Amino acid sequence: MIINKEDLIKSITASFDKIEYIESQDIPNIDLYMDQVTTFMDKKLKATTRNPKEDKILTKTMINNYAKNDLLPPPERKKYSKEHVLLLVFIYYYKGILSITDIQTLLKPITDNFFHNGKKFALQDIYDEVFQMEVDQTKGLKADVLEKYEMALKTFGDAPEDDQDFLHIFSFICMLSFDVYIKKMLIEKLIDGINMSEQDMVKKAAEAKKRADAKKASDLKKEADSKKEADLKKEADLKKEADLKKETELKKETELKKEADSKNETDSKNETGTDDENKEQTVSAS
Repeated sequence: MIINKEDLIKSITASFDKIEYIESQDIPNIDLYMDQVTTFMDKKLKATTRNPKEDKILTKTMINNYAKNDLLPPPERKKYSKEHVLLLVFIYYYKGILSITDIQTLLKPITDNFFHNGKKFALQDIYDEVFQMEVDQTKGLKADVLEKYEMALKTFGDAPEDDQDFLHIFSFICMLSFDVYIKKMLIEKLIDGINMSEQDMVKKAAEAKKRADAKKASDLKKEADSKKEADLKKEADLKKEADLKKETELKKETELKKEADSKNETDSKNETGTDDENKEQTVSAS
């Protein structure tokens, strides 16, 4: 296997020079239909694919699946805004190394806080800063890859000469793969941290709700107990008032009866005295 090292170096350099991204000012400021979105993405990113004639950048099915999996907010009246396109660019780069679940975890805080938030600092500001940072990193990444390639050329010095070209490439791929593996593992740990933080927030919110519900239930019980106590006191007061009224009425009735009996007794005595006087008068007249 014979590999032209000079051509390979040129190819590596050309690969970095070919790296480009969609600048936010290139995205239309008008809402687009799905066909217009896929056409725009295909036009801007086709050159970055492995097989430009065959590879699909974005399809209708992909967009629908992203929306179904909560990676992308739903369109408004079947149209996608500029911020939808910004998210689709993020998803396009992430899907090569991350799972749908990890992408969802990573983008959820972004969409929740910055998608169509109507504030001065919005999703486009995040997009511009992140991608400008990546442009600034390209020079350093190119130097790092070329350094790894030079290291690979120094490996397998004792191998058969006919096999050395392939083994150099194999060594180069191993170093690049290890670099990707380590960085992917680091990315996943960072995303797990985000996920744990979100789970902690959900747990804390659930605990706070539980405490609030318990306090509300306790307050309602206290209110009910207080009302019950007030009702019992009111009932006792009403009974006491009724008993007192009844006692007063009985006392009054007793006094009236006593007064009536006394009057009857007096009247009876008066009648008896009158009868005796009349009898005396009758006897005297005789």
